[in-house]
Amino acid sequence: MSEGTNFRNSQIIILGICIAVATIVASVILSQGAFRIMKFTKETITVTGSAQKEIRSDYIVWACAFARRETDLKTAYKKLEEDLKKVKAYLLEKQVNDKEMIISQIMTETIYKKVNGKDTNDIEGYRLAQSIEIRSSDVDKIAAVSRESTELINQNIEFISAAPEYFYTKLDELKVEMLAKATENAKKRAESMAASTGNRIGLMRSAKMGVFQITPITSTDVTDYGSNDTTALDKKVMAVVNVSFAI
Repeated sequence: MSEGTNFRNSQIIILGICIAVATIVASVILSQGAFRIMKFTKETITVTGSAQKEIRSDYIVWACAFARRETDLKTAYKKLEEDLKKVKAYLLEKQVNDKEMIISQIMTETIYKKVNGKDTNDIEGYRLAQSIEIRSSDVDKIAAVSRESTELINQNIEFISAAPEYFYTKLDELKVEMLAKATENAKKRAESMAASTGNRIGLMRSAKMGVFQITPITSTDVTDYGSNDTTALDKKVMAVVNVSFAI
């Protein structure tokens, strides 16, 4: 075999060895990289953050109703019409804006005579009822009117005042603010927990919105699905988030 052939064979063997070594080294490097990635992915801390804020309702919905019961339908309608004028006059006197009033249609109920507790086909009379709903941003004024409105009973009106409903109209902006504060609280908790073991937190890996609820200030209720109270003028808002951070 010639020297040239031997030289070429030696080059091929050396090249093969180099390729094999390079493959092994590359595999080790890739394995270490994958291990680091898996370690980075798995080493996380998950915490729950929360934020609370007290708010005051800025919108009110209040409904009132009045009714008449008469043996004659026309008489009932006429008297109910008179009652409507009295109720509207009362509300206007209390500075309730006419544009804030939503007057419902008249509801008519036929009342039948009873024999042994069972209705007969004989008509005993009619009961007509009507309601007015007030929607306003002047919360304090309408709340006061709702408490005082039973004065109308003194005018021989069968008057009923429902409990007002209180709302907060800037809820979307409030949610953004509260979720940001809850996330900040979660970060502080994660930092405290990590520091206690000699570690530091890294980037936020994931975040999930938890309970968002609005309750009366004195309430201690917490629900899994959240709540939106409309009974209290002054409310407490709580937002909860679940956040994971890399360590």
